[in-house]
Amino acid sequence: MGNCWGSCAHGPTTPSTTGQLSSAGISHATSNTTSFGVSNATSSRGSNISAHSRFSAGSGDEEFPNGQILPTPNLRVFSFAELKVATRNFKSDTLLGEGGFGQVYKGWLDEKAPGRNGSGTVIAVKRLNSESLQGFEEWQAEVNFLGRLSHPHLVRLIGYCWEDKELLLVYEFMQKGSLENHLFGRGSAVQPLPWDTRLKIAIGAARGLSFLHASDKQVIYRDFKASNILIDGSYTAKLSDFGLAKLGPSASQSHVTTRVMGTYGYAAPEYVATGHLYVKSDVYGFGVVLVEILTGLRALDTNRPSGRHTLVDWIKPYLSDKRKLKSIMDSRLEGRYPAKAALRIAQLALNCLESEHRHRPHMKEVVATLERIEAAKDKPVEPRARPKRSMPHQNVQQPLQYRSPHHPVLTDGSRGHQYSPRVR
Repeated sequence: MGNCWGSCAHGPTTPSTTGQLSSAGISHATSNTTSFGVSNATSSRGSNISAHSRFSAGSGDEEFPNGQILPTPNLRVFSFAELKVATRNFKSDTLLGEGGFGQVYKGWLDEKAPGRNGSGTVIAVKRLNSESLQGFEEWQAEVNFLGRLSHPHLVRLIGYCWEDKELLLVYEFMQKGSLENHLFGRGSAVQPLPWDTRLKIAIGAARGLSFLHASDKQVIYRDFKASNILIDGSYTAKLSDFGLAKLGPSASQSHVTTRVMGTYGYAAPEYVATGHLYVKSDVYGFGVVLVEILTGLRALDTNRPSGRHTLVDWIKPYLSDKRKLKSIMDSRLEGRYPAKAALRIAQLALNCLESEHRHRPHMKEVVATLERIEAAKDKPVEPRARPKRSMPHQNVQQPLQYRSPHHPVLTDGSRGHQYSPRVR
């Protein structure tokens, strides 16, 4: 599924070297979402969930700061004609991004002056490419999950359109794009994130993931990564793209067995090796993103020297030592970060990256730890002048493909990626 509906004001960046796990077999991607109690609403061409729709301009997050699971989907059913007007017939200058799923366009909902550029409620419209490998099953999963899940740190799905061969999704517009773009984007328009903002984003993303894991029917996100963390105008982080999400195991089981899908570099080792998906497989991905936040380096980058392509394998020995950690912190922070807080986050990341899933913390514990770090209000230390160190922060991307005798082909997912944050 696509994962950007934020502003492109930062300008295009080079494609990511982050590998995409095979998306073959998408019919299995949402095989257990039906028990979530929503899929019947979209299971046939004659179905229409507008009877249950309670769409309003407000998200309702203010009334439910801890999130809620709605009994029925709170979605608006759009006509294709409405969305053509909102996007000015999907005009090229409203295009936010393009990827494997299709295109994402900026639009405006205004009942009084429909289609008038710059007026009304700003939305992002994701339109399925008829040739996409990520089709109806993932579109349906997005409706099934986001149609009922409501939380301040989950991107709000406003509605959908299903007419003939047209499949579209309508989301709230996220002004600041993705965390990926802020960490790895280049150019004068891309401002590096200061320490406090990075911590705020990490806490927000952790709260969103914790909500999914703590729900009555545990939701395994399965594709936690920097490009799926979107940021609004206040730098509030929200999780996006639920196309690969699955319900967690039943009480009598420890895991869900499923085809390996997700993103290379973020996927937990037990999932890649066996296809066994645990709730704490998401925690591993969160640990990877914490390391990216600290270092400003991508989870996977073949342009780095040999032995450093996979960030976690390279950086792990640095995370428990204060002096070593300092040597790999993001140079764009210019030393303006509290060393004690950085070390505590590095140690938290290490815990999340435990090779054995049972040894990883629950996301509720992760949230509590991050909140304690924020509450400590450690002040960044003004750095002493020192020569610039050479760090492999290059973002020049090269095609990449992995082949395994035991698993589907792993690719870099750069097909169709023309900017960052990207649409998968």
